[in-house]
Amino acid sequence: MELWPWLTAALLLLLLLVQLSRSARFYAKITLYCALCVSASTVAAVVCLLRHHGRTVENMRIIKWFVVKFKYVFGLRFEIKGLQKLEVDHPCVIISNHQSILDMMGLMEALPERCVQIAKRELIFLGPVGLIMYLGGIFFINRQHSRTAMTVMADVGEHMVRDNLKVWIYPEGTRNDNGDLLPFKKGAFYLAIQTQVPIIPVIYSSFSSFYNPKTKLFTSGTIKVEVLDAVPTRGLTVADVPKLMDACHRAMRTTFLRVSKTPQENGATAGPGSQPAE
Repeated sequence: MELWPWLTAALLLLLLLVQLSRSARFYAKITLYCALCVSASTVAAVVCLLRHHGRTVENMRIIKWFVVKFKYVFGLRFEIKGLQKLEVDHPCVIISNHQSILDMMGLMEALPERCVQIAKRELIFLGPVGLIMYLGGIFFINRQHSRTAMTVMADVGEHMVRDNLKVWIYPEGTRNDNGDLLPFKKGAFYLAIQTQVPIIPVIYSSFSSFYNPKTKLFTSGTIKVEVLDAVPTRGLTVADVPKLMDACHRAMRTTFLRVSKTPQENGATAGPGSQPAE
């Protein structure tokens, strides 16, 4: 039995659904995004192994080269203000808001030299994606076990100082698309104070105008990115963590609402709260 007519008909039906159905377009783009992640990770892993023969922060240059091309596929633009503030030659902790699976594209747009991320341990098991994260020097943390997480953070601090690394952390701890910032967890601030390195906040505007899983929206759009001035931690102690966390949260929230053009409600403040360290 000839299969080509059936395959052609199925392809035409799929194309018709994508054109007519918003949900179909959304899932088609998400599938394409996941496919790009897997394929790019596979090729990048081969390049990293051939170039650097293993796990090293230098592989982040290769990973970045691949990921920054994704924006052209999805019609996204990034307008970045203050990028030079990340171009420092000393260790620091970079913190940013975390909205969706698309954050990887935004991260790579602003990623400075010798910068690695802290990610949840489960991601290392995502096949080629987990492999390329490992090869890029990303630190994996088990958020379900606080003692293990604290050990990893202490290890991260040692690597930061010894290897002159920048560490990128999402202090909200999880993705959040509610139009505001979640309370921050303490891990990034403990790390900065224990190593006495500055904190550099980075804010991405809301994705809601072009990406919304609840309404199955996924179109082209522009993301505004703003890098704030570094916050020094020299001389601070663990007792200063709540105050430091609160100051960073307020500055980032104010900037997020401004670049997202989201009006602040009177008296509505999502303070950092008190949550366990990552």
